[in-house]
Amino acid sequence: MTGREMDRQLPAEAAAVAAADLATADLPKPQVIEQREPDSFRMQMPQGNPLLLSHTLQELLARDSVQVELIPEKKGLFLKHVEYEVSSQRFESSVYRRYNDFVVFHEILLQKFPYRMVPALPPKRMLGADREFIETRRRALKRFINLVARHPPFSEDVVLKLFLSFSGSDVQNKLKESVQCVGDEFMICKLATRAKDFLPADIQAQFAASRELIRNIYNSFYKLRDRAERIASRAIDNAADLLIFGKELSALGSDTTPLPSWATMNNSTWGTLKQALKGLSVEFALLADKAAQQGKQEENDVVEKLNLFLDLLQSYKDLCERHEKGVLHKHQRALHKYSMMKKQMMSATVQNREPESVEQLESRIVEQENAIQIMELRNYFSLYCLHQETQLIHVYLPLTSHILGAFVNSQIQGHKEMSKVWNELKPKLSCLFVGPNNLPTPPRSPQEGNLFSH
Repeated sequence: MTGREMDRQLPAEAAAVAAADLATADLPKPQVIEQREPDSFRMQMPQGNPLLLSHTLQELLARDSVQVELIPEKKGLFLKHVEYEVSSQRFESSVYRRYNDFVVFHEILLQKFPYRMVPALPPKRMLGADREFIETRRRALKRFINLVARHPPFSEDVVLKLFLSFSGSDVQNKLKESVQCVGDEFMICKLATRAKDFLPADIQAQFAASRELIRNIYNSFYKLRDRAERIASRAIDNAADLLIFGKELSALGSDTTPLPSWATMNNSTWGTLKQALKGLSVEFALLADKAAQQGKQEENDVVEKLNLFLDLLQSYKDLCERHEKGVLHKHQRALHKYSMMKKQMMSATVQNREPESVEQLESRIVEQENAIQIMELRNYFSLYCLHQETQLIHVYLPLTSHILGAFVNSQIQGHKEMSKVWNELKPKLSCLFVGPNNLPTPPRSPQEGNLFSH
């Protein structure tokens, strides 16, 4: 069959496929609403080659900034329901969402955009989930919604606007209604049937190379994230140790145990030392606070940005698997089924079967040919989307410099502030070093030799 014949048959066949897709969807079916074409598909295609993305990282980050916070009155060690306040800068909105609302939103994104990078959701709450689990999931939900809100096709779609701004009592049904009778991106995008025309001739080789590159980048960033977590954790542990160190010095200086005169021989050294030690806890508490601030800053500015990039890379890996196990696998199965039906047709012709059975077989073969044509078009559209999503990964790659910059700045600022406190603490140690005639002497520097070397 020629390409023109295939194009003429496509609308009816596409409608049939859309109906089949909706019939097999897991989501409940609300009342039918008027079919409409979202703005996203009029806006997503730039001038010139529609395959090429023209976005920068700054433009993506500027699309929206979404905050996800636990609703204060719902906080607790064991929670029956966890609710989040989701605030969008772009829509100037603030709505309440539960985890299951995120789940439905995620399912709709996969249904509507099966050939795009849809980030994974964090796992559901297990029985007896503690504060640490809830905070980890809150961070993951925040990363998820920000990646979605900044994704070019998603950011202009009605489902995102509904999720971020609809304040009604049943957001889940509202989301499901918005996609009823609309179909997925392939059914709506005007260029879907021409995707092959925009793809490079060596698309399969490029796809394989890109997949390998992204896999290597993911593995390296995974290790970087683990090291960054350890560094931030050590800073927080250091803060706890400094605080305890200062408290022990204070406790030593506050000791009220009587001191027998036969031990001191009228020497006031211990009393002078106690007075000095008692006041040092203030500086050590300040040191602990500076170390904790550095650890928290690195968790927010370094570890979270690494996690954001890892979530994006993981969504690309998931998309590649969906391409291979989904449309590509279905296409291969359809071809195999078509081959078997052709063999049956040849056998029926040789055996001179009844005309009715031969006609039925011919009709089934025509239907299978139509299905194969649709699957071939979907396969090319899937590759088309993969090409764009690969470009999107590379748009996000400069995030590496942001992460490294945040890490370096945190280290510089943290050490600078702690160094200032250490320098302010040093003069207060002079009374701890008592020389002849009970006169204080300054502490010796490392260059002057070790105190215990003689």
